[in-house]
Amino acid sequence: MDTFVLHDNITCVIVRNIGYLGRLSMLALATAVRHYLHEVLGIPTPSVKPWARENELPYFLRDTFQFGEIELLGHSIVLAMVRTEQKQSLSEVRTWLHKVRALAGQPAVYVTDALASYERRRLIEQKIPFIVPGNQLYLPDLGLDLREYFRQRSPTAQSALSPSAQAMLITALLHQPWQAEWQPSTVAVALGYTPMTLSRVVKELTAAGLAAAYTVGRSRWLRMEQPPQQTWERAKPLLRTPVKRTVWVLDEDPMAKQLGRLAGLSALAHYSMLTEPRWPVYALSATEWKAASDAGLQELPEPVAGAREWQLWSYSPALLPGAATVDPLSLTLSLQGNADDRIQLALDELKGQLPW
Repeated sequence: MDTFVLHDNITCVIVRNIGYLGRLSMLALATAVRHYLHEVLGIPTPSVKPWARENELPYFLRDTFQFGEIELLGHSIVLAMVRTEQKQSLSEVRTWLHKVRALAGQPAVYVTDALASYERRRLIEQKIPFIVPGNQLYLPDLGLDLREYFRQRSPTAQSALSPSAQAMLITALLHQPWQAEWQPSTVAVALGYTPMTLSRVVKELTAAGLAAAYTVGRSRWLRMEQPPQQTWERAKPLLRTPVKRTVWVLDEDPMAKQLGRLAGLSALAHYSMLTEPRWPVYALSATEWKAASDAGLQELPEPVAGAREWQLWSYSPALLPGAATVDPLSLTLSLQGNADDRIQLALDELKGQLPW
């Protein structure tokens, strides 16, 4: 393994191994960091040796990262490379950086293969140094902020699933008790999809490698080869927010009180310690919105006192019958791009309540 030195204040580098050069070995990832820093800073880097203080870290950190130590320009840095492919939240990364920094007595530099725009903003707002090999470098201690282009996390070249395929997948993932084998026609009927839509959904899910199709008699079935959590993580890069647009209506309107499920920040507050938003948020399907508009419900040009926020979804917000809120997976997708730390922490709380 190889890496770099940056400054006497910067001693730890954490590398995530998802996507930048595919599923490379730890050595290849370290080499990628080394080459990038040499390219942009012109600093040669020696090889990495085992880090003597690794055993002083908590077990979960040693289980998550592979550590090494490097001497550069008279300063030692610690390289911690993630062992798994599962993406961690920035709140977790921040906590782990603090733990390693507390042991090393120096600030840490976070190195990852890709950053979404909201992740980059959060790191910069918190002045956490980070490096995206071959792409981006932010080192406030050195006064460096070099941006080339933003590489999105996209492990495959596949396009996003259609809203109907996304809705059927989420319904199957949240079904209790969990069933690895399920009949898509049953889900399609419950969601009001046509046989043509059903056929397309089956093709999408099998083409994406999320399920395998087989027949029993004259019935089509799908089999998920992985448990629900692993299937969800694999599917996330192909999923999109269900929110098409947002409208505002008067909360006092009788029709407004009859429609929608808690969504957005209102639903997230239901699942976490997040404070209720100023305006209640509900989700409606396109069909519900059209019916309300045809019945004379007026859309407000902007939010006012006594308003209610309506999210118009690309699929039904009622995937879980009888629930007061939208389903937790769709809720996560609708808010995952929000840069607010409080919201991201609340989403972490929600993640801990998923049924797997």
